[in-house]
Amino acid sequence: MLNSLILIAAGGAIGAVLRALALMVVAAPVGTLVVNVIGSALMGVLWVMLPRSGIMPAFLMTGILGGFTTFSAFSLDSLRLIEAGRPLEALVYMGGSVGLSVLAVFAGAMIARTMI
Repeated sequence: MLNSLILIAAGGAIGAVLRALALMVVAAPVGTLVVNVIGSALMGVLWVMLPRSGIMPAFLMTGILGGFTTFSAFSLDSLRLIEAGRPLEALVYMGGSVGLSVLAVFAGAMIARTMI
């Protein structure tokens, strides 16, 4: 159990660094949207390709993707847009983030199913 928690923590650190690097390339809130969609697609792939339990799903899905994608950053980006007096952009961003991320997880799963 301790080994799994250490791997999840290490994966979370890796994912957080990857998210920070991505946001250096594409600024928030668009960068957060991109990260969440990519992370959702990868989650779909891993959901299909990996066993449901064990160290690899914990490391990759809970750790790396949990650190890479983040609902809290999405929420903060939404708040910032609203407080900046840009409610329409906030609505588009929120709808795009949720809608595209759900579509991405389905697409990732479908792609992975064609590979096995």
